[in-house]
Amino acid sequence: MDKTDFIIFTDLDGTLLDRNSYSFSAAIEALNRIKEMNIPLILCSSKTKAEIEIWRERLDNNDPFISENGGAIFFSDNLNSGNKNPDERDGYRFIELGIPYTELMARFNELKNKFGDRIRGFSEMDVDELVGLTGLSQAEAVLAKQREYTEPFVFKGSKTDEKELEKSIEGLNLSLTKGGRFYCLLGDNDKGKAVKILTHRYRKSHSGIETVAIGDGYNDLPMLKAVDVPILVQKPGGSYDIQIDIPKLHRAHGVGPVGWNAGLMKILPFTVKKI
Repeated sequence: MDKTDFIIFTDLDGTLLDRNSYSFSAAIEALNRIKEMNIPLILCSSKTKAEIEIWRERLDNNDPFISENGGAIFFSDNLNSGNKNPDERDGYRFIELGIPYTELMARFNELKNKFGDRIRGFSEMDVDELVGLTGLSQAEAVLAKQREYTEPFVFKGSKTDEKELEKSIEGLNLSLTKGGRFYCLLGDNDKGKAVKILTHRYRKSHSGIETVAIGDGYNDLPMLKAVDVPILVQKPGGSYDIQIDIPKLHRAHGVGPVGWNAGLMKILPFTVKKI
C-alpha cells in the first residue's frame, strides 16, 4: 500500500463479473490501473472461500477477502493488528463472523419442516441442478456447495408466504438476504461488518485511507454504507436497485463489469496520491 491512499471492496456476481457469462473482461482497464497503483482490491462476495480462491487466482489477486456475505475474513500476516485475534486455517489467518454451517442447517431444517417443497436449499441440490440454475461449470458448482456460513435457497410462494418466511427466520434469530438468483440464510454477519473490521486493520498502519465499495444489489447495501465512496452499477436492462439510496452514492453508468470499470476509472485519477 505504499502507493495509494485508499482501498476498494467489490462484490463479484453482477458487479465485477457479468451475471450470465461471469466474465470480467469489460473491467480490465480499471483492474490494470488498480494493480499499477498498488491499490488493495478486497473481494467481498456471497461466494464460498473455495470459489473466491479461484477468482483470486484468475484476477491475480493476493489481497484479503470476505466470503459468504461477511461470514469470514481471510487475510495475510501484515494485518494482524486489531482487537480481535485471528485464527489460522488452510494457510490463512481469518476471523469468523458467521454461524457455523452445521448449526445454521439445523435451523434451516426447521424452515423445511414448515414450508416443505416451497423452500429448496443448496444442500438439497445436486451439482447438475446447481449448474442449471446458475450457469456455473461443474467444477465451480462443486465449490459453490462448499458452504461454511450461509445457505442459499430458492423459495416458491406468494407474497404472504414470503412475509411468513421472513417472520420465521427472525424467530430463529437468523437473517435473510436476497441476491440476484437466490435467497440466503445467514447469522448476524453481513458484508458491512466485515468491511469495517478490515478497514480498521488497514488504518492501524495506514492512517487517512479512503474506502471505496462497489456493488449491484440489496445484499451489498451494508458494504456500501460502511465506506467513504459507495458505487452502484446497473443491473441487466439498465436499471439500478431501487432499494439502495444512500448519501454520497455514485451511480455508475453500465451493467455489471462495464459499470464497474466506468465507475472506478472516473474516481481513480482524482483519488490516488501523486508519487
